Amino acid sequence: MDGSNDWTSIVLTLLILGSFLLNFTDIPQKMQLWRYSSYIRKKIIQLTEIEDESKRKVIKYLSRLNVENPRKVLEGFIDNFFMISPVDKEPTDIIRRMRHLIRTKDDLIRKYVEENLPNATSVQRQNAEALLEISSTLAYVNKVAKHYFQLGLKYNNWVLMMQLALELQQVVKLAKAYDDAMDSFMKGTPIGDGAGPLVAYYLKGSAEPVEIAKETVYYVTEIEGRKVYVVKAKGPGSTVGWPGEAVEKIINDLRDRVSRIITVDAALKLESEKTGEVAYGVGAAIGDPGPEKIAIERAATKYGIPLDAVVIKMSNEEAINTMTKQVFEGVKKAIEIVKKIIKEKVPRDGITVVVGIGNTIGIT
Repeated sequence: MDGSNDWTSIVLTLLILGSFLLNFTDIPQKMQLWRYSSYIRKKIIQLTEIEDESKRKVIKYLSRLNVENPRKVLEGFIDNFFMISPVDKEPTDIIRRMRHLIRTKDDLIRKYVEENLPNATSVQRQNAEALLEISSTLAYVNKVAKHYFQLGLKYNNWVLMMQLALELQQVVKLAKAYDDAMDSFMKGTPIGDGAGPLVAYYLKGSAEPVEIAKETVYYVTEIEGRKVYVVKAKGPGSTVGWPGEAVEKIINDLRDRVSRIITVDAALKLESEKTGEVAYGVGAAIGDPGPEKIAIERAATKYGIPLDAVVIKMSNEEAINTMTKQVFEGVKKAIEIVKKIIKEKVPRDGITVVVGIGNTIGIT
């Protein structure tokens, strides 16, 4: 009986001591910190492996183009080309300033690639630009993840660790998708984001291209008995062109003769939606930071032209990787929707401008 009481006393003492340690010390926080930091270390190792793999792919691609020192070219690119956003607290003419900065950055990258790949074709240079930017992005993502991990350790901040741990799984998944996407850019095959340009490709028929803006062309054709100007980035290299400037020039030239503007682009799907679903709405379907989109909106508003949007749904991973059968099926649906809009909403003597928005890699 006495032995039983002794054991009861011991258990109660341990419970009281455990309760005290859990409630009045930082031991639980340290345990949480250890738990989350262990998980984050594994994910950062994965991110580092993905970053290293992306660098190997870039070096391999540049080597195939007979670049003298591909590793030096890659290392000279990473972290050296960034853009500081313009002041937006005083928003006067912010779009013009943003367009200037974006194009300045693009010109610097283009010049860097031209200097280091003097014997490559324009298509190979465009694809090399995309590969360098992907590798640079992955290096930056890995650097940011390490920054917050080390910050959490430095200040024993288990809440920051928990937040990072909750986000990292999705970050690693997206980083892996970008790494896989590099194969598409190395081979020059169409990607999901090329859905818009592919719609334009099929709509243009046998019309000849006319260059109207940087890496951007238009075709004059006839669809459903109506005259149509089809705009897309100039392929088959990796580029999205300047569709906003192209549309602006066409509209300012044709003025009130244009009856309708139809933009076609890839769109991020919700988890409940199926890849390849097509939606039709109003507005400019274009995912740029602002300058190209606002150029289309301003041109449409200036002359009172209805602006339609046709989007093909897909995930982030599908947008940057080789185009899937489901996305291609969505492209075919989008073509029929565009034709229906032209047939039902554009008069016989009217002109339609159709814009295929997106990366035109692999699509001429």
